[in-house]
Order: sequence, then C-alpha cells, then structure tokens
Amino acid sequence: MTESMLDRSAAWIDGTAEVSMHGLINASAGGAEEVGERVALAEAFSNVVAFDTDDGLVVFDVSHHLVAPGVVQALRAWSSAPVHTAVYTHGHADHVTGAHTFDAEAEAAGAPRIRYVGHEAVPTRFDRYQQTAGYNGHINMRQFRLPEPAWPTEFHYPELTYRSASAMEVGGLTFDLRHARGETDDHTWAWVPQRKAICVGDLFIWQFPNAGNPQKVQRYAWDWAVALRDMAAMNPELLLPAHGPAIAGTDRIRTVLLDTARALESLHDQTLALMNTGARLDDVIHSVRLPDDLAGKPYLRPTYDEPEFVVRNLWRLYGGWYDGNPANLKPARDVEIAREVAALAGGADALAERAERLAESGDLRLACHFAEMAVQAEPESRRAHEVRAAVYDERRGAEASFMASGIYRSAMLDSRAALDS
Repeated sequence: MTESMLDRSAAWIDGTAEVSMHGLINASAGGAEEVGERVALAEAFSNVVAFDTDDGLVVFDVSHHLVAPGVVQALRAWSSAPVHTAVYTHGHADHVTGAHTFDAEAEAAGAPRIRYVGHEAVPTRFDRYQQTAGYNGHINMRQFRLPEPAWPTEFHYPELTYRSASAMEVGGLTFDLRHARGETDDHTWAWVPQRKAICVGDLFIWQFPNAGNPQKVQRYAWDWAVALRDMAAMNPELLLPAHGPAIAGTDRIRTVLLDTARALESLHDQTLALMNTGARLDDVIHSVRLPDDLAGKPYLRPTYDEPEFVVRNLWRLYGGWYDGNPANLKPARDVEIAREVAALAGGADALAERAERLAESGDLRLACHFAEMAVQAEPESRRAHEVRAAVYDERRGAEASFMASGIYRSAMLDSRAALDS
C-alpha cells in the first residue's frame, strides 16, 4: 500500500523518516490526493491546493507552466468540477505561470473563465519581472543549473486584488485571505474555517525559510514570524503548503509553525542586537547562529536557503547596503585590488598556490578569496583557473544550501570554460 501524504508528513515531523523534497518535478504519482473533506493537494514543483465547493473548485496557485499539464490531469482524476477561482499565494513564477494551462482547459471544456485573485502587489511584481527578465534569467541559470538563462515574460494578472485582508465566499466556503510579508512582499495565506485548514503558500516549505536568498529582492523575517504565529493561533487541523506534503493534526501543525517562527525571530533579534552596538556586517555574519534546538529540526534544515543569508537580508532591511567598513563605501575595483595583492605575493600563481594550500587545510572560505583574486589578477592564467575550478568544486560539495552550491558551481564552470577556450 502506498503511504499517504499525511502519514509521510507525520513521519517527517516525528523523526521516524527523513525529509525528502527531491524529485517533485511533476504531479505526484498518487495524483491529487484528498487530504480533507473535499480538499485535495497535487504535489508538483509548486503544489496546487484545491477545495471542491458547490460553485466549483477554488485552487491555490496554478504551478509552473512546465508541470501544469500534469497537475491539471491529476486534479481531473479527483474532480470534474470547473475551476471557479485561482488564488495566487504570491507571484513567483513557479506558482503562477501554469495559468495558461488552466485557462486553456477551462476554455476547451466550455467552462466559465477562471477568476484570478491575489494581493495588490502581485501586478507590480509581474511588471518588475518583465523589466528584469535578463537578470532573473541569469539567476535561474545559476540557481537551478540551467544551460542558459530562462525567465517568463507573460503573466496572467489577477482580476481581483486586496490590500491587507479579504473574506471571499465561494460555494458555501469562506476563504479568509490575509496578506503577509515574508519570502515576498505580495504573499497571501488563507484560513478556511469550515475545513479548519490553512493554505500557507511558501510561508512553510519543509526547509529553512527562504528569507535570505543572496540573488533576490528583500525578504522580511520578522513579518514572516508574525504571520506564522497568527496561523498557529487559528488552531488549524490541516496545513496545506505550496511545497511538500500537507500536514494534519493541531499539535504537529503548531509545532512546525512556531518552531519556524522562533528560528526567524532568533536571527532577527541577534542581528539587531549586534547592529545596535555599532558592529560591522562582517562581525554580525560571523557571530549570529541559529539555536541548536532549532538547527536540528528536520523541517528547518538549510537545504535551500540558510541562516547566514537571512542575517545579510536583515542587515539590508535595517541598515542599507553600507557594511560598516569605510574602505567599502567607495571601493576600488576588485581587479585592481587583486593585481596589487598579486604583486605583493609574487604573482597570480602565488595566490593560486595559497588558495590550494588553504583548501587542503579545510579553510574553503579563505581559499575562495585567494582563488578569485588569482583569476582577477591574471585572467589568462591556466594555473589560476585550474585552482579556482578545483576550489569552487570542493566548496559546492561542502555546502548544504542549494543557493550556495549553485553559485559555487557556476563559478567552477566559468573557470572550466576558460580552460577549454
């Protein structure tokens, strides 16, 4: 017998099975699994949650355009009811670009047009995505290990938006939509009282919260924690996330929500305490740590984002971009610094040699600085690129977070390409 989604999530929380978020590329083999009364969740690259109401389906998110056909097929195996309303939990591409597939399915079936709902900041996000498509494409290439930049520029804008809260009635169910800043500034979570369920979007993702992300815009750790505590106060019996399996049971749900809130609050409070003493960013980054009792939680492992990046985001939110080092206020170009250091050291090869020794001793953080300076000082040096590729290859293997390993992998590939040219 196939293990149910709720049994799987219970085992993850209880520690009797390892959390595994890998392989969610298409709708799950079990299709859209019913996890509550007339409530289903189709696991995919981004999940789709569906409520079967007397007026049709209300879905939360429409997933990524590459996997949306499989998600629609999975939902149709569960219910033939037309989709009445689609709520965007936020405007990230993996949650919204499946709209065309949902719209095409409704049109082919002769069903009414789907109503799209989202926070009022979602349209602004879509506008920004069109303006920064090239930049986001390069981020995607590094982060998701794509062969070339890729980013969508067409979006289905929501027809109905709200500012702070909105009670939406559809087919006998109430969808209490709440705005929260967290991973994004346009996030929506929902309380469905008749089902004692919360739709949390990306506010809980079975991994350490994506509240840092070195390549993306501002995140909001404190606001995120407040939203998690507001959710827990509802005493929900069903938690429906946009990534990973649903969770049943008030106690388990409260545990994961409040543990995640405490983790964000701890980083927030430690960072602000140091900032208020006049500490530099460098001191803050290397001082703030997640409490041990939270760092060991299976659903808070830094496999995508990580606490160190959250600290940087908090600094950016409260302190701006100046890091406290006067030399960095109006710095020299990196390449000029690298050339000067190389001249002092005896050449780029000497820097590469030092990087290699540091890596061998286990100091990969410092090794990366010397490897990078070696290549910047002498971009044509094969020795420098050989060492740089090797150091970043080792560094990516030592990192837990997908974000860090993706950036280091990209640097490794750059040097390998230079060696092949």
